[in-house]
Amino acid sequence: MAEDNSYESMLCVKPEVHVYRIPPRASNRGYRAADWKLDEPAWSGRMKITAKDKMAYIKLEDKNTGELFAQAPVEQYPGCVVESVTDSSRYFVIRIEDGNGRHAFIGLGFADRGDSFDFNVALQDHFKWVKQEGELAKQEASESTAPKLDLRFKEGQTIKISIGNIKKKDAGGAKPRPMGGGLLPPPPGVKVGGVIPPTLGEQTVSAVQANTDPASLFDFGSPGPATPPSSDMWGDFTSAGSNSSKDAVKSGWVQFS
Repeated sequence: MAEDNSYESMLCVKPEVHVYRIPPRASNRGYRAADWKLDEPAWSGRMKITAKDKMAYIKLEDKNTGELFAQAPVEQYPGCVVESVTDSSRYFVIRIEDGNGRHAFIGLGFADRGDSFDFNVALQDHFKWVKQEGELAKQEASESTAPKLDLRFKEGQTIKISIGNIKKKDAGGAKPRPMGGGLLPPPPGVKVGGVIPPTLGEQTVSAVQANTDPASLFDFGSPGPATPPSSDMWGDFTSAGSNSSKDAVKSGWVQFS
């Protein structure tokens, strides 16, 4: 026979519990603690709940020597091995076994409600863990039998990625950089870096200076002949305008009258 090397863990320990002889169940309504002789327990001692693999064991031991009095192997909870009574939360009915195939039902009672609560929770937590382990094992088995999806690239296989909402830069649409120094742009028709043409007034002054004899500017003693008054009062303005027009034509500028 192979040796069982499974680890046995401790789930709950209560230093004082009571065991009662119980009458046969009268109906299918369940057991009632009021039918027991609660003031005359058949045995009192220590209780332990241990776990070994998926099984839980309720062990009743002598509180002084540790000798085993009875043991109840539990395969599932709630179940037929551990049943609650219908009239109290501190009493249970458990099925004990002697290892030779014989079993019996006894009453188990706690002096405190907190101890009975811990007894109940310890069994619930263990079998909740057993259920989760079973579901995880089934999931792993189904994943191992299912064909694996191969997402690797085959030899020579390529992919194409399309990235939208990206605007291309227009090489010919670059804006000219502004001229430095705070200067205004040149007038239309004038090349940048060329000579600015003189104004109309500057050309008129230059033409007058060119047609004037320098000696006459210093001759103050010999006045020229007197010019008789003209009957045309607009003559001076007309002659001045005609001279200005001639000077403007000579300089290459056009004067609009």
